[in-house]
Amino acid sequence: MTDPASRVSYRGRLAPSPTGHLHLGHARTFWIAQQRAQASGGVLVLRNEDLDAKRFKLEFVSAMLEDLKWFGFEWQEGPDRGGPFGPYSQSERREFYLAAMQKLLAGGFIYPCTCSRSDVRRALSAPHQGEDEPVYPGTCREKFKISSEERRFDPNATSGSPLKRNWRFRVPDGEAISFADGHCGPQQFVAGKDFGDFVVWRHDGVPAYQLSVVVDDAAMRITEVVRGADLLQSTARQLLLYRALGAPLPQFYHCPLMTDENGVRLAKRHDALSLRRLRAEGIFPAQLRARW
Repeated sequence: MTDPASRVSYRGRLAPSPTGHLHLGHARTFWIAQQRAQASGGVLVLRNEDLDAKRFKLEFVSAMLEDLKWFGFEWQEGPDRGGPFGPYSQSERREFYLAAMQKLLAGGFIYPCTCSRSDVRRALSAPHQGEDEPVYPGTCREKFKISSEERRFDPNATSGSPLKRNWRFRVPDGEAISFADGHCGPQQFVAGKDFGDFVVWRHDGVPAYQLSVVVDDAAMRITEVVRGADLLQSTARQLLLYRALGAPLPQFYHCPLMTDENGVRLAKRHDALSLRRLRAEGIFPAQLRARW
């Protein structure tokens, strides 16, 4: 893998998803990202992660831009101002994801899977308590044989099949995936134990988060990914994708999560702490940042 230190110019990013109003936890993580970009004299990229058609709403896109600007964020590239690595909305970047899937399929890294979430849970004697999904038991690993001649990824065939097929990345069981996080220090996760074969393309024809974020960060030449600590384990998965795609590695900086008065991490359902609500109450961004 490419040494991230060899990439000189700093490029950071803000990557909100327009599935609700941004809250104070988003603002703190994004502010750290902006501070790190500014301290390095680098570029900050805004990427609109609007792939989730079931939850995405156009009204949240305009609200997102308005709230970010109100809070004091300044980005040099993004959907509202363009840049050399656009488009900056994921819904317009499908060709990038298809090209990555073709490369993964040609390399034998992925396979189709007909298991539902309930199928996976039933197959496990002890459900995995990971941060986002159980360890896949490998039910479909050898179920579908794909010859070299058939290794042509067709998303239409996937979404139009009578069987609902996700595509999973085959992890190297037993391999320790290690990285040094800029905030949390040395990290290590074991493939097949801490996480299993993960979905990279959903049965509804949409690229999954793990794939889309790696493809976009690589294509936009992001040198450091700043995000919440709940995504530490996702980083191990993504490092495998970077390697399979032959893409240069960014550095990672995972921030502590912000919680409410009950110790529950903030989510978009916490409307009382949304930037929109705080603004309506007459609170200024400088007051909020002073509490950090």
